[in-house]
Amino acid sequence: MEVTMSPNGAAQPSRRSHPMRSMFLQRLGLGIVTVWIVSVLVFWATEVLPGNAARAVLGHSATPVRLHQLEIQLRLDRPIIAQYWAWMTGVLHAHFGTSLASGDPVGQLIGPRIVNSLALITVAAVLGIVIGVGLGVLAAARRDGFLDHISSVTALGVTALPEFVVAVALVILLAAVIFHLFPAVLTIPAGIHVWQEPRAMVLPVLTLVIVIVPYIFRMTRGAMIDALESDYVELAELKGLSRWRILRVHAFPNALPPIVQVIGLVLIYLAGGIVVVEYVFNFPGIGQGLVAAVSDRDIPTIQAIVVLLAIFYVFVNIVTDMIALAATPRRRLPR
Repeated sequence: MEVTMSPNGAAQPSRRSHPMRSMFLQRLGLGIVTVWIVSVLVFWATEVLPGNAARAVLGHSATPVRLHQLEIQLRLDRPIIAQYWAWMTGVLHAHFGTSLASGDPVGQLIGPRIVNSLALITVAAVLGIVIGVGLGVLAAARRDGFLDHISSVTALGVTALPEFVVAVALVILLAAVIFHLFPAVLTIPAGIHVWQEPRAMVLPVLTLVIVIVPYIFRMTRGAMIDALESDYVELAELKGLSRWRILRVHAFPNALPPIVQVIGLVLIYLAGGIVVVEYVFNFPGIGQGLVAAVSDRDIPTIQAIVVLLAIFYVFVNIVTDMIALAATPRRRLPR
């Protein structure tokens, strides 16, 4: 706390803004600017593609008269700034336009897909965090032991594998060639959520877990080793505290901030990694919807999905930074 002088010469403490509130407001402002920039870029990028939305709907065999009429109907004859303003106004009111492929509102098309993808990300993230953090803590507690060496080498090898390689290997092992335990692709009827068919979620979830666990494991192991080599842990050992209590009370809380940061990066990665996984397993999520929209040149759907992914990235970054700050006592309190 700083001290300032009042007009009568008396010293008065000056209140400084709370670090967590300041960080939240700063990150929120940057996040809004980031989402706006992404919206401008995705709108401009989709508008400068060859052809336009009217030609994508009618096809190359459309007559000039019919093409001109549809351009007026879709307001493509207006300046691009006016088109962007109309589109952005709709986005702010949760109206993303109409799909060029099906003619349905974009929100109705991607709503169920968002729910399915969130279910996939949530299950994979929870399992990956539990496994990765648990293995990292055990490896750090038994540093240079058999478990540490095996898990470290395995994690390093798995890190080099892309998602589609892991997915194809799991299909060969558990669905198609060796064992026939789970469906290789999802055939979920319309209106059925993925959690109503739990067997169909096993391979996509397992693929994502295998991909993200090595990153969480390596960061947890490194952070825990740094904490176990600190002076306060050495003092706790001299006091005769049990190894479990040292790990749980002294080492892990101080290793938590970098672990939280890597978990946030993993969640952001999952939002992009599900595109490949959903495509491989025919998973009815937002990633598969993006691939289908690109194939159909469904511009409103592409724009909506990209903006929603940007909002998710910003949200995860803000939450991650706030949790990491809250886990650091010397930084979360005003000075």
